[in-house]
Amino acid sequence: MLPPAHRVRRPDDFRLVLRRGRKAGRRRLSVHALTPAEATGPARAGFVVGRAVGNSVERHRITRRLRHLVADRLDALPPGTVIVVRAHPPAAGSTTAELADDLDAALRRLELRPRLAVVPSA
Repeated sequence: MLPPAHRVRRPDDFRLVLRRGRKAGRRRLSVHALTPAEATGPARAGFVVGRAVGNSVERHRITRRLRHLVADRLDALPPGTVIVVRAHPPAAGSTTAELADDLDAALRRLELRPRLAVVPSA
């Protein structure tokens, strides 16, 4: 569960991020991000899971998975960053690990998540 301070709730906030933010699309999801010039408050996240993804039960399942994945990554985002994660229809048949891979790839493409360091073997 995301704490209230980390949630995007107002339609105007969603519209602002979707229209002015940068976008990185993957097969199962897209991430829209807006980083303000002045860092104000904590990083926040919102989710868009439309009817094309599936019925109500499936949409809520995908939303819960995405919320859990984003909650683990919010501390790594710059302060004040607002992201909106939009699920695509292939998300319905995906595992949590596949959604996590797409989310991490999108965040890396937006330069919001550092690359994993490769440790040379001895």
